[in-house]
Amino acid sequence: MTLDSPVRFSPELETVKSDENETVSDLIDQFDIILDKTAEDYGHAVRSVHAKAHGLLEGRLKVKAALPSDLAQGMFARPGDHKVYMRFSTNAGDILPDAVSLPRGLAIKVVDVEGTRLPGADGMTQDFIMVNGPVFQAPTPEKFLSSLKLLAKTTDKMEGTKVVVSSVLQTVNKGLEAVGMASPTVQSLGGAPNSDPLGETYFSVTPFRYGDYVAKFRMRPISPDLVKRTGNEIDASVRENAIRETVQAEMQQTFGEWEFQVQLCRDTKRQPIEDPTVEWKEEDAPFVTVATVTAGPQDGFSDENVQKIDEEMRFSIWTGLADHQPLGGINRARKATYQHSAEFRAKFNGCPFHEPQQ
Repeated sequence: MTLDSPVRFSPELETVKSDENETVSDLIDQFDIILDKTAEDYGHAVRSVHAKAHGLLEGRLKVKAALPSDLAQGMFARPGDHKVYMRFSTNAGDILPDAVSLPRGLAIKVVDVEGTRLPGADGMTQDFIMVNGPVFQAPTPEKFLSSLKLLAKTTDKMEGTKVVVSSVLQTVNKGLEAVGMASPTVQSLGGAPNSDPLGETYFSVTPFRYGDYVAKFRMRPISPDLVKRTGNEIDASVRENAIRETVQAEMQQTFGEWEFQVQLCRDTKRQPIEDPTVEWKEEDAPFVTVATVTAGPQDGFSDENVQKIDEEMRFSIWTGLADHQPLGGINRARKATYQHSAEFRAKFNGCPFHEPQQ
């Protein structure tokens, strides 16, 4: 099968709606409800989404040599070896028992990345934020706002009910998976498998500029220590932090290696820019490895990294190079909302953020 040529980046690929700023303002209002409530409860501000971390790792990202020209773009334009920080999480804005099973997240911060920066992107880092599924649960910022209003209303309420509902939804989701109809919506409400984060494959879900082109990203485990954990479910019925405890124990003896992959957009009808609920099918736009990420045995949740990564770092898709500009309405909406959330945390906790230099 002959693949279509990669689509070249152009600002005209995006369709910006006239009322986007209003929607972003409404999103910030909903995030404020979550931020205010959780900060009041904990006496400490946490992230408005992905509040609970399960693993905090340090590793290396190595860009492959001799990549073809369409893949040798942005921070991947030349071979390099970079320090990386990784934060594994689940997506709720409040810190729930792990029995409430939600989709996994992975935030990556790559250090010492040279190139022209996005506006307001301090330092020399490149952030990637991913989840363990190929699509986003909402097609537009307006639909995302509707979902966020529900989450804001239930933040810090009915914790016991959430555990029960999650158990029911996990059963529902397994039934749907059995007939090939797994639902991102059911998973986002608590029906996700309670999977081991170290065995999961993570996707950027939304598209980004990739130098002269457009792409999505994926990080897939390839070392035996990780692959053997793919599909493993963690029993969180009696331990509130079972996932964190499992990751911490496993990383004591784990050598982790992941492929960092790029999926070039080749047809904007089959691979739309503005609707992240549409999966870019691999037969039309295959993933290709441009780098590897490694993390050796370590304390997966050390006190030092809790302070350095969980408290003192912020992760944003808008921290990085202009060559990796986030694209699409959902990504545009994430710019001001991520910034607002980070500023709230920094002010409330009296802990300003710094982009690491090493």
